[in-house]
Amino acid sequence: MNSRSPRATTSLVTGAAGGIGAAVARALAAAGHPIALLDRDERVHAVADQLRGHGASACGLVGDVADADSVRAAVAATERELGPIGVLVNVAGVLRTGPILELADEDWAACLAVNATGVWNTGRAVGRLMRARGSGSIVTVASNAANVPRVGMAAYSAAKAASVMVTRCLALELAPSVRCNVVCPGSTDTVMLRSMWPDPDDDRGAETAVVGSPEAFRLGIPLGRIAEPEDIARAVVFLAGEDARHITLQTLTVDGGATLGA
Repeated sequence: MNSRSPRATTSLVTGAAGGIGAAVARALAAAGHPIALLDRDERVHAVADQLRGHGASACGLVGDVADADSVRAAVAATERELGPIGVLVNVAGVLRTGPILELADEDWAACLAVNATGVWNTGRAVGRLMRARGSGSIVTVASNAANVPRVGMAAYSAAKAASVMVTRCLALELAPSVRCNVVCPGSTDTVMLRSMWPDPDDDRGAETAVVGSPEAFRLGIPLGRIAEPEDIARAVVFLAGEDARHITLQTLTVDGGATLGA
């Protein structure tokens, strides 16, 4: 493997306005990376401001990963402001839940557009630059639902499964100079997860995930807790960095054992 260490190289993180994406951006900034944060939510600027307040080089970019032109513009802005992108982390995602027979076509399309096509768009735009330079690391944050069926989550699960395979195929096509890996979180304390609880502000909503739901064919979480976004960020930083220099085409599941290693 002849890829350089991504340490201190520019990192682009999508879905960085909050949750896992913001945690990844903070972790990479703490490791010395200049950070470009991309999200269609304008609150991404506030996260970038916070990072700059702690001494990091950071810029917030508003754009839609589902739109190839928007992605190309964000990539160009990143390299213009911060320098060549050495690390790409795909976190942007949307969740639409409901039974297959009842879910709206628009919800299916939204999941595919952001969760799958978004990874396709960023991987192509950044991958071309990394291949030309002969180095880089790409990490896609998917979901443990990409490998285990979930009641009422077919659109999300299918789109995340597609993002995994796009990333793996990209790893083959960009080898040996660029590594591509996947992190699959389980239940993580984010706005997305809380939107599935009866009361998003009631922390007791986590109990259902921890104990499981037999009627929905969901096992509990053996480690007895849901993840914090920082738990996922640590896995991403590992796979993005030099400590993982001989790791590519791999999926690291961070779900407290909820899918029993499946």
